[in-house]
Amino acid sequence: MTKIDRIETTIVDLPTIRGHVLSMTTMMLQSIVLVRVKFADGSEGIGEGTSIGGMSYGAESPESIKSAIDTYIAPLLDGRDGDQINALIDVMDRGVKGNPIARCAVETALWDGLAKRLGVSVARLFGGSVRTAMPVAWTLASGNSETDIAEAREMIAARRHNIFKLKIGKRALREDIAHVAAICDAVGAEASIRVDVNQAWSLTDARWGLRGLQEIGVDLVEQPIGADHIRQLKSLTDGYEIAVMADEVLKGPSSAMRVAADRSADVFAVKIAQSGGLKRGAEVIAIAQAAGIGLYAGTMLEAGVGTAAALQLFSTVPVLDWGTELFGPLLLQHEILSTPLQYHDFAVHLPEGAGLGADIDEDKIDQFRRDRSRTTHAVAARS
Repeated sequence: MTKIDRIETTIVDLPTIRGHVLSMTTMMLQSIVLVRVKFADGSEGIGEGTSIGGMSYGAESPESIKSAIDTYIAPLLDGRDGDQINALIDVMDRGVKGNPIARCAVETALWDGLAKRLGVSVARLFGGSVRTAMPVAWTLASGNSETDIAEAREMIAARRHNIFKLKIGKRALREDIAHVAAICDAVGAEASIRVDVNQAWSLTDARWGLRGLQEIGVDLVEQPIGADHIRQLKSLTDGYEIAVMADEVLKGPSSAMRVAADRSADVFAVKIAQSGGLKRGAEVIAIAQAAGIGLYAGTMLEAGVGTAAALQLFSTVPVLDWGTELFGPLLLQHEILSTPLQYHDFAVHLPEGAGLGADIDEDKIDQFRRDRSRTTHAVAARS
């Protein structure tokens, strides 16, 4: 038995390369919670808990993720057998309600630790990879048409991305459609153009919006209306040829089953963090597969650890109709992995090695960890 010795959490604040504009906020910083599970045999597993835009996107924040792990999850798992991950997931499910990102971060570290002890990848623990490269989208989120067009052309020329998602919903509907149309006209022949509304539209706006987006050649629209309105989402799915993707409505297998039961969406954006972990994420994937719903690997804009974890799981999926959005590390000014994930030939590539295939750059963590930066600032202020 490999006992869990202790669980450590660190908030790391990483500046973004530019303002990332969403319907509910503009991000200039991404804060991640790095989790280390240390085992009695000296082995260690790492995980990451990341949300979007503080608490403007969802109910969890970096501070709440850390608190949930330190105060509730760590004591529950202390001294238990780290090899029995299904049992540990059950302990977390029964002992901590909600908090899927916190639970995912710890579960990821458990899978990483087990895989490292066995000398295999995390993908092997989920049946083995069927692909080592996955199509990867890039989000154009400056909000300025000319800036986004220039960025898209640069990405296509560099063969880094030819799938682009636009964040809309912050401006008037007509302005958003005009913005998307300009980008479709400029690069639509060379790329797939998609939009993410992040629940910002009413049903009436969504009807006009989907019609306009369909007419200008957009391939897919993500979560156009509120997550609670599944019947309305179904009406949009049934009413238009453009693909409708569920995102925020998916919070694990139970919600995925509700959406799949009436086929209220054409595509699932599956996020391991939003699902509550890799195991629950795999269950959401299985529900989509059984219902004939397309799959897309979504992101909470994780840094390298969380992105590597998602890559390990999605590498085991035979049909990934809509590719991935696992570009999170590219949005950050600083890389936290000693060997960065590889993005080229319009794909993100599965990292090699045992566990997640991700090793931490300890210097970068020390530089940007929140507790250290606050201490440094306090010393500077006193001097």
